Formats: sequence, C-alpha cells, structure tokens
Amino acid sequence: MSAPGLAELASTGRIDPGWAAALAPVEDDLLRMQAFLDAEEAAGQTVLPARADVLRAFRTPLNHVRVVILGQDPYPTPGHPIGLAFAVERHVRPLPRSLVNIYTERRSDLGLAPAAHGDLSAWTERGVLLLNRCLTVRAGQAGSHAKQGWESVTAAALQALADRGGPLVAVLWGKQAQTAAPVLVGVPQLHSAHPSPLSARNGFFGSRPFSRIDESLTQQGAQPIDWSLPA
Repeated sequence: MSAPGLAELASTGRIDPGWAAALAPVEDDLLRMQAFLDAEEAAGQTVLPARADVLRAFRTPLNHVRVVILGQDPYPTPGHPIGLAFAVERHVRPLPRSLVNIYTERRSDLGLAPAAHGDLSAWTERGVLLLNRCLTVRAGQAGSHAKQGWESVTAAALQALADRGGPLVAVLWGKQAQTAAPVLVGVPQLHSAHPSPLSARNGFFGSRPFSRIDESLTQQGAQPIDWSLPA
C-alpha cells in the first residue's frame, strides 16, 4: 500500500488542510520519510511515536497558531511520545524529566503549580504549536533520525508560519531547534537551552519563556496565552 499523501491526510483529519497546502512543496520529502520509517521498521527498529501520531502537531490549525515551541525530537522512551513536542498521555507516570523542568520553569515564571499529568493538548487548542525539529526517533536512541529528511519538512512548516505573519512568537529550545532560526526571519524568537536534565541548568531555568511569550504577543496586539492546564 502506498503512503498517504497530504490531500488524503487532510481529508481524513490527520492534519489540518492549511498545513496540507503549506507542506505541499515538500510532499516528496514527506513521502521519502515515510519510506525511511518503513525501512526502519522492516529492519526491526521500533519507531516512535506511533505512525498515526507522527504528524499530530499539524492538527493544530495553521491559521490559529500564535506560538510555536520547537524542540529537538520525540522522547525516545516507548509510551512517551505522542506527536506533540514535550507532551505525553495523561496517564503516563513518572513524567519525563524535560516536562518536569518545563513545569518547574512555568511555576517560577507564572506561579502556576505543576500539573499532575503531561497532557498539553489544552495549549494546542489555544494556538500553541508543539513541534519537534525531527518528528520521529528510534526507541532508546535520542537523535537517531536527525539529518534523515525531517528537517526540510519542519522548515517548510516554519516558513509557512513566517510567511503568514503575526501574531506569532517562536520559542527555540536547544541547539537543534535553533538551526531553524534563519527560516523565521522577522518572527520574534526566544532562544534558550533545552529543558532536558542535561542542559536545563545551562540557560533554560530562569529564561521566563511563558511571560516573555505573552509580552511579545501583547506587543503584537494579540491576547496572551492561557498557560494553565486542566486537572
């Protein structure tokens, strides 16, 4: 069976139609990545997240995006990645350390207590695109799908947002995310270390991303994001 194209993905609700149009110039790259994932699985590798969730971030309507938070690649722990950067399913315990650090910084920045779960879908419903630079990973091998082709797909997505214009703020967490900075010329950007426990103390903690995002949105004439999460 051939891999589904963008039109089919949009027609079945797996991505927003606006994203299908935006990613059309890199559809061949996307199809090559699907073939690459087929080959990985045929070789006995476990690919994360589940194939149905690889493009989940693009269900957030392009025209509703006010903030893009860009990370590195999905969690390499089976059961963790769900296609939304840094999020996990509500039942997952313990929470990934990167997410714990995000909650710690949110409390320091905004005074919001850490959520007991890792479901960040409420943020996506408020216009936050939770995107990774690479959209898949081998189980247990962080960074294993870097430089295989996802970068052109996510760069096209970011270019579409830059071309669309504001209100928009881009948050680039970590060096790999920051490779996308040139694509976002003209878009207010916040750069810091990645929230991973390996790097959070090197510039993520104390970076105040949430309040700075809201300040930038307000300066652009837009409403700030509600960063709370339901219990």
